[in-house]
Amino acid sequence: MMGQQVLVLNQNIKRESGRKVQTGNISAAKIQVQHPAAKSMIEISRTQDEEVGDGTTSVIILAGEMLSVAEQFLEQQMHPTVVISAYRQALEDMLDTLKDISNAVDPNDRSMMLKIIHSAINTKALSRWSELACSIALDAVKTVEREDNGRKEIDIKKYAKVEKVPGGFIEDSCVLRGVMVNKDVTHPRMRRMIKEPRIILLDCSLEYKKGESQTDIEISREEDFAKILQMEEDYIQQICEDIIRLKPDLIFTEKGISDLAQHYLMKANITAIRRVRKTDNNRIARACGARIASRTDELREDDIGTGAGLFEVKKIGDEYFAFVTECKDPKACTILLRGASKEILAEVERNLQDAMQVCRNVLLEPYLLPGGGAVEMAVSKRLMERSRALTGVEQWPYRALAQALEVIPRTLIQNCGASTIRVLTSLRAKHTQDNSASWGVNGESGALADMAALGIWEPLAVKAQTYKTAVETAILLLRIDDIVSGHKKKGEDQTGGGQGAE
Repeated sequence: MMGQQVLVLNQNIKRESGRKVQTGNISAAKIQVQHPAAKSMIEISRTQDEEVGDGTTSVIILAGEMLSVAEQFLEQQMHPTVVISAYRQALEDMLDTLKDISNAVDPNDRSMMLKIIHSAINTKALSRWSELACSIALDAVKTVEREDNGRKEIDIKKYAKVEKVPGGFIEDSCVLRGVMVNKDVTHPRMRRMIKEPRIILLDCSLEYKKGESQTDIEISREEDFAKILQMEEDYIQQICEDIIRLKPDLIFTEKGISDLAQHYLMKANITAIRRVRKTDNNRIARACGARIASRTDELREDDIGTGAGLFEVKKIGDEYFAFVTECKDPKACTILLRGASKEILAEVERNLQDAMQVCRNVLLEPYLLPGGGAVEMAVSKRLMERSRALTGVEQWPYRALAQALEVIPRTLIQNCGASTIRVLTSLRAKHTQDNSASWGVNGESGALADMAALGIWEPLAVKAQTYKTAVETAILLLRIDDIVSGHKKKGEDQTGGGQGAE
């Protein structure tokens, strides 16, 4: 099983092999498994993905290897608690070592940041456009970064929206200094291009309020009916006047706009866009500095967003998109992806998410480690040295954990088809020399290389999270004594047991 990708399928799906599987590029998060240990393995890859967005495979490989090296100790009747305490000690030493060998980086150094992101995506489908993808990821993350009381907050999920528009070339993709929504203006005669618009954002509807509960009105005279209609019109006119009073050019609302309201707004030369998603509305607010208002009569001058430089509606493909761009200091952005088909766009988006996560990790924790298995070898060597100082039984599991780390460079060597034993031995020998902590495996040729020279770096946050998650999971599974399973065997009569019942 060394280095082979394992694919777990639901029942009733045909088995595929070779290229077909690779194109399906499955993600572990979507697999449904019955076995409890396998469930926790899949869970850790999901945790890793949500936490730091990279190293999902490494975490599973490492956890698996740590469990397999622990097996011999359990067979020798060593108690799991002893193994666990050795693993805990080793984890602390691993994290210390990581801090020692990490290099500080200046997050404002653009070329260095691009190099880091590049090493995260140069093995993926996006590698052909890596220059473009790296700068898109960096620009997007830099845009949504904000400091609050000395605490950095980078929320990619909420404020860096990826809009996939099929058609065009991948080269046409870009980061907008602002926001794009998949909407057209509500009335054909409204302006479709406004320079430096004054923007109002609402989350109330511009139509007559219907009663919350069912209401019956009995009318005895015909004039009363006209009066009721008049009241509805007056109400709409009132809310439109509340808006027109502030002389905005552009309105976004999350709810509907009635025909009459459209008419009033159009006469005042105001463009309106309705039924915008709440998330989009929040992004527009961050981009142009507006505040979202819930009632029109509470609108004030400082609720208006004036940070945008241009509003325009463009037709891309056969859909209309509204752009709010050229913002002065946007804290939200839209990444516009173009590509031949939906599948290509989905793949590009996944890779771009990885790139943005890496960038975010470095901005939050600006320390780097060499990639390509170099870190694992350096940490493994350091743990081996420390294990000599340990006495008692715990030194053996501690040492085994140090060897387990070598699974990462070993897998890398296998993936490029080189001779595992030869390359790994020479890598070990290399790491015994001074100042060679950054030597690892070149992922393409399988030869030894200095990662610092190749410019392959990984964020400290990713590595630390990988080690923590892998060791914790190994400990969790080592603590389990037995699995009691309550499945009945098929073909057994319902009444029960007999021989062979579980």
